Amino acid sequence: MPEAIRDLFLEERRQEILDRINQAGRASVADLSQQFGVSEVTIRADLQALSERNLVVRTHGGAISSIRGPYELSLATRRQQQVIEKGRIGAAAATMVADGDAIFLDSSSTALAIAQNLKNCRDLTVITNGLTIAQELIDAHGVLVVLIGGTLRRETASLVGGDAPEGLRRFNIRKGFFGAHGISIAEGLTDVSLAEAEVKRPVVAMCRQAIAVLDATKWGRAGLASFASLEQVHRVITDAYAPADLVTQARAVGVEVVVV
Repeated sequence: MPEAIRDLFLEERRQEILDRINQAGRASVADLSQQFGVSEVTIRADLQALSERNLVVRTHGGAISSIRGPYELSLATRRQQQVIEKGRIGAAAATMVADGDAIFLDSSSTALAIAQNLKNCRDLTVITNGLTIAQELIDAHGVLVVLIGGTLRRETASLVGGDAPEGLRRFNIRKGFFGAHGISIAEGLTDVSLAEAEVKRPVVAMCRQAIAVLDATKWGRAGLASFASLEQVHRVITDAYAPADLVTQARAVGVEVVVV
């Protein structure tokens, strides 16, 4: 190993790591550890620091480049990102659900974390376009699952494009929980998939309370299509790494932000 690589200062090493990820599109912790002559623990810390600055996207065992603009990751990849934070957000969101409620869960990986905490509910109705949500609740005998129809999107394991919003008007949806590619003051909640946004947009309007469930990496991002303005969002549940200035801005326009 070249001595120049081994003796890099912290920020120099992280810049080299970022350059390599951007050039190759991705990199694994194991490979970077070997290339830079530091432990895998150190590399994970480097990747986490780059991720918190939205310079890379963390995945299980490594990271991928974020310089190619807004794009949609597969559900399998998204489930490997910010796992601990999504677990906390999901648990906090589940405490806001009461027996007898009718709620909406979208097809996001954070909504899946909510579903994992709802299995002991009674007389709960969960409306969703996410196949993994329905599968997660298949053995929850106190939960009625209403699956929105449409065309299968394999990348997200979701159903889109149907006339489901019209059929949902017979339900009194108390709370809707929505993941997003990004949240910002100007664009509100956004998605990189127009089809997913078109499912969420009318459902947001049907919910008594629209609740965004977003880890810290989503703040300040904007995807292709907006599906809710911040005026339509009653509450945001996020994690402790959320940028304080952006959280303050959201609160200033009347959004309750719960940090877990």
